[in-house]
Amino acid sequence: MKIVFRFLAILVLGLGLAACDNDAPASPQSGSVSALTLTANLLPANEVPVIAGDEAGGSSKATLTFNLTKDYDGAVTGASFDLDLTATGFPAGTTLTKAHIHAGSPGANGGIFVNAGLADGEVAFPSGTGSFSKKGITITVDQVNAILTNPSGFYFNIHTARNPDGVARGQLTPAQ
Repeated sequence: MKIVFRFLAILVLGLGLAACDNDAPASPQSGSVSALTLTANLLPANEVPVIAGDEAGGSSKATLTFNLTKDYDGAVTGASFDLDLTATGFPAGTTLTKAHIHAGSPGANGGIFVNAGLADGEVAFPSGTGSFSKKGITITVDQVNAILTNPSGFYFNIHTARNPDGVARGQLTPAQ
């Protein structure tokens, strides 16, 4: 009986030591998915030049939720974003023709960085007030990394037929 007990004790001890032999940490089996939200308060007064006329009284709030896929080390490997926009104070029948993220600081116009993919006339505000959502907008890893590194270096801009260069814009800021 003592021999069997000793044999089992040695076997268990040996298995325990063998399990401790590998100094490498266990690696995760999958990356992670997370979301990060930025907002922008869009005003015609933020446009360069400032908007005049009947669309000057409008305002909007854009919420951009970035859906991020990350690798084991936390680096972004894929992304898309969802856009939720509310508008108020625009003339009845206002129709958006475009929406973009632009690179640029306040008071400076910048080139289109990410197209939100609105089709001309896709979004209309019959009463001048309304909201819309667009999900799964394409964005590259390089684009999302640049935006997330310095959100305030980018602005969101909406365009109308009356103001094809932009009717209201606002700098991106982390949601609070």
